[in-house]
Amino acid sequence: MSIPSATPVATSPTSQEALDVLRSVFGYESFREPQGEVISTLVSGHDALVLMPTGGGKSLCYQVPALLRPGTAVVVSPLISLMQDQVAALTQAGVRAAFLNSSLSAQDAREVLRRLHDGSLDLLYLAPERLLQPATLERLAGVEISLFAIDEAHCVSQWGHDFRPEYLQLSALAERFPGVPRIALTATADERTRREIIERLGLTAARCFISSFDRPNIRYMIRQSGGSVRNELLAFIREHHAGDAGIVYCLSRKRVDEVASWLAAQGCEALPYHAGMSAGERASNQARFLNEEGLIIVATIAFGMGIDKPNVRFVAHLNLPKSIEAYYQETGRAGRDGLPANAWMSYGLQDVITLRQMMSASEAEETHKRVERHKLDAMLGLCEMTTCRRQALLGYFSETLSEPCGNCDTCLWPPQVWDATEAARKALSCVHRTGQRFGVTYLVDVLLGKDDERIRRFGHEQISTFGIGTEHSATEWRAIFRQLIARGLLDVDVEGHGGLRLTDACRPVLRGEQTLWLRREATPARRKASRRTARRDTAFTDPADNALWEALRETRLRLAREQGVPPYVVFHDASLAAMVEQRPGSMAELADIPGVGAAKLEAYGETFLGVLRGA
Repeated sequence: MSIPSATPVATSPTSQEALDVLRSVFGYESFREPQGEVISTLVSGHDALVLMPTGGGKSLCYQVPALLRPGTAVVVSPLISLMQDQVAALTQAGVRAAFLNSSLSAQDAREVLRRLHDGSLDLLYLAPERLLQPATLERLAGVEISLFAIDEAHCVSQWGHDFRPEYLQLSALAERFPGVPRIALTATADERTRREIIERLGLTAARCFISSFDRPNIRYMIRQSGGSVRNELLAFIREHHAGDAGIVYCLSRKRVDEVASWLAAQGCEALPYHAGMSAGERASNQARFLNEEGLIIVATIAFGMGIDKPNVRFVAHLNLPKSIEAYYQETGRAGRDGLPANAWMSYGLQDVITLRQMMSASEAEETHKRVERHKLDAMLGLCEMTTCRRQALLGYFSETLSEPCGNCDTCLWPPQVWDATEAARKALSCVHRTGQRFGVTYLVDVLLGKDDERIRRFGHEQISTFGIGTEHSATEWRAIFRQLIARGLLDVDVEGHGGLRLTDACRPVLRGEQTLWLRREATPARRKASRRTARRDTAFTDPADNALWEALRETRLRLAREQGVPPYVVFHDASLAAMVEQRPGSMAELADIPGVGAAKLEAYGETFLGVLRGA
């Protein structure tokens, strides 16, 4: 099944109206590609599938048509926090928006329904479970619906990392509401997932808009674990992100709690988030992260989908993600405002073994497990590569970047490579001679000729590979084994307690028919150099600019607290930075700042001009 590409849409009579809405309501001068064409598609009554990176402006693709078409737009959203975030931002911009979910009291829910039936709502946000209830569908059939927007559409994919069964039933919208345009949106979908979205949501006639997946403002940095990962993380935060908001991802709940407590003890404002906490604790910590400045959330992957906080300056992974899709989506939560941000990761061989054991132990069908294993292999390949990471990352999503990006660790600090053919043959032979049932630690001990009771018990001090690897350290041998696994020359027997096995791909190397070049382990000095990271644009060099920046942030925080909304709902960092740089002196000049629409100008204009004039 081929995916239809976006066909040209004739300039609609409403194009200027759409631009007027963008400028007056949202405070932006022009649309990014392909927002204008997506909006024309919806306004003219056609369906659309939109793949656009996080921070690329997906929401405007349905919010602007919702204000141009008669009736109420229904937005399907998977998380309460995302609904609350979107509605708060729209309300600040003067848009009539509401959500209907379990967080509302009965009285508040009745008020939302009254507004729906009165025609006084431009957008209504619903979870798929709520939308698909017969009573809800019946109620919607009695009002004018302008469009349906299905956010986080990748949740429909049974192969994806965020699969939600209720999304499969959303195809019923086309049958129940014929003639109402639908738009499905996601930031994360490879070719297979795109086809699944189209098929399962009944969007075969939809125009497909695929933007670049590139997030050039994010610097990707991946390193192998060496020493204390927590200390490396702390150094990274202190040197480059002191006082910044960030997310730290860990594989287990236990590690989340440990890392959050440890960071807090080191003077960082850090809170945990995982499914083992009570719903109240999770909600409280998430609310603090959204509403306060400079807070770090340490979390499992249960945290983050739909988080709209634009000024997350870094995302750190202390374990290997299970797929490139997961890595892309999680790192994409950094730098949504377009300012420089960092994606930093430290991983080790144990991550690979743990993830493969988790996959093996799952109750999924074998076909699904096989797909998961391939995805993990692709993720490991991204980590171990010696060329531009961004080119590989985009290539995974079928996008070509013609030149190396210059903003990832392998571009900035090219790794050293070496002819590891002989070392690889020794390692592979050791796996074979010991019976293909031992883990890396044991194999390294054999290669180094360690005097060990366990080795003697198995008689492995007598085999030909005992003690033949003393030219490399234990750390170097672990790196060799890790890369042999990444290259597919060795496999991890997850049912055999992590023992290593030879694969057919290793035969040419063992026979001396193939030369193997591997990445050389970074020295401590190179590790320190590679911690250099992207700095945000708001790190002003002029002390007066920095003072004004802090004054504007304090004003924003005060106004946000008075209304009980996150600070970025008042203004994004990018808007405050533009105020510092342009120093508007009148309401008309302030209106030209990106993100300052008519409603915000009226609500906050004089307050912020007062700060600017006093600078």
